[in-house]
Amino acid sequence: MLAQRALFDLDTVTRPSLLAKEVVSMTITRQDTNAIRALQGLEDSRSSVRLRAALAVGTTPDPRFVDKLIERCAIEPEFFVRDMLTWALTRHPVSMTLPELVREVRSQRAQARSQALHTLSKIGDRQAWPAITRALLSDADDEVARSAWRAAVVLVPEGEESALAAVLARQLGRGGRQTQLSLSRALVALGEVIVPALHAATTAPDPCVRTHALATQRLLREPDTGFEFAIEEAKRVVALGRSGQEG
Repeated sequence: MLAQRALFDLDTVTRPSLLAKEVVSMTITRQDTNAIRALQGLEDSRSSVRLRAALAVGTTPDPRFVDKLIERCAIEPEFFVRDMLTWALTRHPVSMTLPELVREVRSQRAQARSQALHTLSKIGDRQAWPAITRALLSDADDEVARSAWRAAVVLVPEGEESALAAVLARQLGRGGRQTQLSLSRALVALGEVIVPALHAATTAPDPCVRTHALATQRLLREPDTGFEFAIEEAKRVVALGRSGQEG
């Protein structure tokens, strides 16, 4: 009788424990299945599937996703999917994403550099500042340079804004309208510290540099002014041989 009771007690104690282990095992298996499905979805030929996969990865962050997300950023052709990949990365611990992204900004692939810089600007951790080199700020690829400018403005340490403004001002006159607009916005975001660098650029030998500098000055003084209007007005000033500093 005692033996039977002992068996009954043991069975009563161990059954819930075994059941709990089974539930945990099933949960882990389900999580693994979902992870595999999401990782496979990131490589699907359909952009809508890749978008949903990136959303799923960001919704349920997992350290196993980080490398794949960064790898996919370098080759993803669709802008809106890349943006979701960046969002998914921001959902993971900075301690895991930051070292990988800093390594990626040195990639030979322009898109890898550009997207890594964009993601660093979204994370906003100033530990990444040393990775924003002059080489990136003057990268031959316009998209990389634009991403570097935006990241630099977000990550620049307090007290180094003037030095950054001087470096960015060397890019005035570069590229088409979108590139010039990006640079003007980055400079204006730094505030009044850009005034000396812009003033010097208004007397540069290159009329494109002078025009861009004058337009950026106008945007700093009047933020609501449209960029196209500011550029056209600056062109007229330069054509008339004025510095734009009068009156």
